Amino acid sequence: MKIMIRKDHAGALSAYVPKKDLEEPIVAMEKEGLWGGKVTLGNGWQLELPEMAADTRLPITVEARRLGD
Repeated sequence: MKIMIRKDHAGALSAYVPKKDLEEPIVAMEKEGLWGGKVTLGNGWQLELPEMAADTRLPITVEARRLGD
């Protein structure tokens, strides 16, 4: 699924899922650098993000995979 990841002025990360019109904060990350690991959203969803360079600029739209349905 396509998601947009962005960072607000305070540095908090959030994910927006356009097909669901859902925006949730990213509350946990498997890897410190965000990319290539699992993230957990505020609503409990877990998404696997693609590998990308650590200095990838935000906001960005990526293809993520939802884990555990």
